Amino acid sequence: MIKIKNTLHKLIHWEYWNTYILYFPIYFYWIYLSIKARSLGFFNASNPRIINGGFAMESKKEIYDLIPNQYIPETLLFKSGTTLNAIKAELKKTSISFPLIIKPDIGLQGLRVEKIDTWHDLGVYLDKVNYDFLIQEFIDYSLEIGLFYYRMPFETEGVISGIVHKDFLVVKGNGKHTITELIHANPRFLLQLKTLKKKYGDFLESILPEDELFNLVPFGNHVRGSKFTDVSDWANDRLTKTFDTICKQIPDFHFGRLDIKFHSREDLEAGQNFSIIELNGAGSEPTHIYDPKHSIFFAWKEIIKHYKILYTISTHNLKTGSRYLTFSESIKMIKGNNLLRKNLKLLS
Repeated sequence: MIKIKNTLHKLIHWEYWNTYILYFPIYFYWIYLSIKARSLGFFNASNPRIINGGFAMESKKEIYDLIPNQYIPETLLFKSGTTLNAIKAELKKTSISFPLIIKPDIGLQGLRVEKIDTWHDLGVYLDKVNYDFLIQEFIDYSLEIGLFYYRMPFETEGVISGIVHKDFLVVKGNGKHTITELIHANPRFLLQLKTLKKKYGDFLESILPEDELFNLVPFGNHVRGSKFTDVSDWANDRLTKTFDTICKQIPDFHFGRLDIKFHSREDLEAGQNFSIIELNGAGSEPTHIYDPKHSIFFAWKEIIKHYKILYTISTHNLKTGSRYLTFSESIKMIKGNNLLRKNLKLLS
């Protein structure tokens, strides 16, 4: 019954459609841009300091290293096979403590990103690691947005082209129903039930006291169940100036989305009490399209708009010394990304 309900919900709401179906009409526009650029991998020139321009298979740690330290969580890179004892030794040299975030250095769609609360939980996570990974300070700000920024190389000022507010998977207790029953009451949450059972087990059968909140997924990811709300109207002059100044400090960064946790909108505009928890490059989606109020036609229009911007930036950067991917490099990236997705889904 749950499977049927979930299937019907996905069919009715386009935001849950398979990526290949959602992007099918867009592929023809991408082919058109590739023909104009005479390269399938023109996007490589958009952000020259990021592997593949940040379209896929890029190292998160290498991106963090481009961002001034005051804007990001403290982050350590560990090679596949690093032991728990070795990690303990390294963490002692930092201010990172539990809870902490662990994620693949090269990842996608929030797969294998987890909040870890104990050494035991970390050990369990490491049992299913066959990739380089990051351990990161957990940023405890309660609010999160995805802010899409671009700056034409021939312009002095950048643009915020979209902002999405992310509502986490938070259940509210009523002193009567189990967490599982509360999940069943929300179709968006119900889609995550299988994954949540793996993570929480029997804890989902507990009853929360009245009005107590419990965050089931403490980071904003649409694939992991967060509700996305378009708040692009937040992009006033003050916010734009603040993040234009910040983004200009990231070498050769022209196009992408910043995922930001913050304390309040006022602080965000002032450039205070916030942290850039991830920066995504050429492969970034304008995720404000996933607001349930938007139609599929709005989504297609926004994706095409941003691909046109990506093309314009890339072709200009080519003229000033950046390079496109060769055809063989583009195919290698696509194959690598497909293998990565398969591996991370298998481990999740």
